[in-house]
Amino acid sequence: MKSLLMGLASLFLGLSTSVLAAGTWVATPYAPAKVVFEFYLDHPQKIGSALYWVRSLMNPLLEAPYNYSPEDLSLVVVIHGNEIVTVAKKNEAKYQDAMDRMRYYAGLGVKFKVCGQAAADFGYKVEDFQDFIEVVPNAITELAHWQQQGYALIVPKVMEKTIDIESIR
Repeated sequence: MKSLLMGLASLFLGLSTSVLAAGTWVATPYAPAKVVFEFYLDHPQKIGSALYWVRSLMNPLLEAPYNYSPEDLSLVVVIHGNEIVTVAKKNEAKYQDAMDRMRYYAGLGVKFKVCGQAAADFGYKVEDFQDFIEVVPNAITELAHWQQQGYALIVPKVMEKTIDIESIR
């Protein structure tokens, strides 16, 4: 009898463990996003990865179950690192993919702002930038401004991928 009870207990624990081991999908009740992204990258090519952070925020909110429209979102990207060269007109061909993506996001209402001090450091003037770029006096002051307006700050962390997913899965 004791072994029968132990067997049943083991069976019950085994079944409950497998049921409890599964994850649960939760549709968090997200409100329309108010976000300012800080792009301060060490290499211009990393802007492509940083732009995926914008996409990763937008896509779930535009799809079910949220179904917000782009007009519901308020997104700002402040650029003040080496990626500033990607939005200079003279470099459009070199960074065409990133430029096309930024132009697409700008068409959806994302605002792209470039630090005026950084622009001056690179020798750029306002007219050197793409038509969807707004040049602001200072990136740090701009970031503080948007946060004071209730915007969440997201700083994309773009790392070099040195290992593939399959080998660590």
